[in-house]
Amino acid sequence: MNKDIRLKTLGLNIKIERLKKGFSQEELAKLAGVCTNYVSQIENGKPNPTILKVIDIAKALDIDMNQISKSV
Repeated sequence: MNKDIRLKTLGLNIKIERLKKGFSQEELAKLAGVCTNYVSQIENGKPNPTILKVIDIAKALDIDMNQISKSV
Protein backbone atom coordinates (compact mmCIF):
# COMPACT_ATOMS: atom_id res chain seq x y z
CA MET A 1 0.00 0.00 0.00
CA ASN A 2 1.49 3.36 -0.93
CA LYS A 3 2.00 6.25 1.46
CA ASP A 4 -0.95 8.35 0.23
CA ILE A 5 -3.38 5.48 0.63
CA ARG A 6 -2.07 4.72 4.14
CA LEU A 7 -2.47 8.37 5.18
CA LYS A 8 -6.02 8.52 3.78
CA THR A 9 -6.87 5.26 5.55
CA LEU A 10 -5.46 6.55 8.83
CA GLY A 11 -7.44 9.78 8.46
CA LEU A 12 -10.66 7.96 7.65
CA ASN A 13 -10.24 5.62 10.62
CA ILE A 14 -9.66 8.58 12.94
CA LYS A 15 -12.76 10.32 11.60
CA ILE A 16 -14.87 7.17 12.01
CA GLU A 17 -13.72 6.68 15.61
CA ARG A 18 -14.20 10.39 16.38
CA LEU A 19 -17.77 10.28 15.07
CA LYS A 20 -18.50 7.07 17.02
CA LYS A 21 -17.48 8.93 20.18
CA GLY A 22 -19.63 11.92 19.21
CA PHE A 23 -16.65 14.31 19.25
CA SER A 24 -16.29 17.35 17.05
CA GLN A 25 -12.90 17.96 15.49
CA GLU A 26 -12.44 20.76 18.00
CA GLU A 27 -13.14 18.45 20.96
CA LEU A 28 -10.75 15.80 19.67
CA ALA A 29 -8.08 18.41 19.02
CA LYS A 30 -8.34 19.71 22.57
CA LEU A 31 -8.16 16.21 24.07
CA ALA A 32 -5.18 15.27 21.88
CA GLY A 33 -3.32 18.54 22.41
CA VAL A 34 -3.31 19.59 18.77
CA CYS A 35 -5.07 22.32 16.80
CA THR A 36 -8.42 21.74 15.11
CA ASN A 37 -6.93 22.41 11.69
CA TYR A 38 -4.40 19.63 12.26
CA VAL A 39 -7.18 17.13 13.04
CA SER A 40 -8.97 18.20 9.86
CA GLN A 41 -5.82 17.78 7.81
CA ILE A 42 -5.13 14.33 9.25
CA GLU A 43 -8.69 13.22 8.59
CA ASN A 44 -8.23 14.32 4.98
CA GLY A 45 -4.95 12.42 4.63
CA LYS A 46 -2.87 15.56 4.16
CA PRO A 47 -0.01 15.68 6.68
CA ASN A 48 2.21 12.82 7.70
CA PRO A 49 1.64 12.85 11.49
CA THR A 50 4.31 11.62 13.84
CA ILE A 51 3.73 8.39 15.71
CA LEU A 52 3.51 10.41 18.92
CA LYS A 53 0.61 12.48 17.54
CA VAL A 54 -1.17 9.32 16.42
CA ILE A 55 -0.72 7.91 19.93
CA ASP A 56 -2.10 11.15 21.42
CA ILE A 57 -5.14 10.96 19.15
CA ALA A 58 -5.73 7.29 19.97
CA LYS A 59 -5.54 8.08 23.69
CA ALA A 60 -7.96 10.98 23.25
CA LEU A 61 -10.36 8.60 21.51
CA ASP A 62 -9.76 5.98 24.24
CA ILE A 63 -8.89 3.33 21.68
CA ASP A 64 -5.89 1.17 20.84
CA MET A 65 -3.65 2.69 18.21
CA ASN A 66 -4.11 -0.43 16.08
CA GLN A 67 -7.77 0.47 15.61
CA ILE A 68 -6.92 3.65 13.73
CA SER A 69 -4.00 2.21 11.80
CA LYS A 70 -5.86 -0.80 10.37
CA SER A 71 -6.79 -1.00 6.70
CA VAL A 72 -10.38 -0.24 5.83
